[in-house]
Amino acid sequence: MGCFECCIKCLGGVPYASLVATILCFSGVALFCGCGHVALTGTVSILEQHFSTTASDHALLSEVIQLMQYVIYGIASFFFLYGIILLAEGFYTTSAVKELHGEFKTTACGRCISGMFVFLTYVLGVAWLGVFGFSAVPVFMFYNIWSTCEVIKSFQSNVTVPGDQICVDIRQYGIIPWNAVPGKACGPILENICNTNEFYMSYHLFIVACAGAGATVIALLIYMMATTYNYAVLKFKSREDCCTKF
Repeated sequence: MGCFECCIKCLGGVPYASLVATILCFSGVALFCGCGHVALTGTVSILEQHFSTTASDHALLSEVIQLMQYVIYGIASFFFLYGIILLAEGFYTTSAVKELHGEFKTTACGRCISGMFVFLTYVLGVAWLGVFGFSAVPVFMFYNIWSTCEVIKSFQSNVTVPGDQICVDIRQYGIIPWNAVPGKACGPILENICNTNEFYMSYHLFIVACAGAGATVIALLIYMMATTYNYAVLKFKSREDCCTKF
């Protein structure tokens, strides 16, 4: 067998779906964790400077955000290891493994481990659907604030509609208590908030973090198909001269 035929044979045994899912998963988790961490820090800065000047009013929120940032570190570490494990499992069930290392017979333990990956991937997929929905909440909140600022700008030339009457009350979102001072911003003050670097960066970083969560959901859907197919191969076709490239 020549070098070219050997390369074609090796490339034919690559689990491309698992490889694409791994790259997509790493990229999505990195965007979600990195951008989400910075965006949460910017959100706390905006609240402290413009909507809740008393530290005791947003003390609980600050603790929750700090806890979420630590959770982000754990999520990034877990998915880095889990993605590598699933990719290795995909390589294990390809024809390249059988042809390069000889025929093998799967054991009950091996099929059990493969089935565990299927179950865990489905659970993670459902969980990340919730994460994706949750990550859209701050995007919705920042979009409402930004759109209100645009309305104020459009009314600046209209003397019959004073911009001071257009306000955003952040307390209605439930992230700070109703007794927080000032709790809301109106007119030019609100417009200045939208022009700050913290607001601009946090808004766009939350959008990127939401997109990263969506990419991770897609990656987990691909993993679901790959692990399910690999499990079927190990369970029903381990004694046949067949291959899987999924």
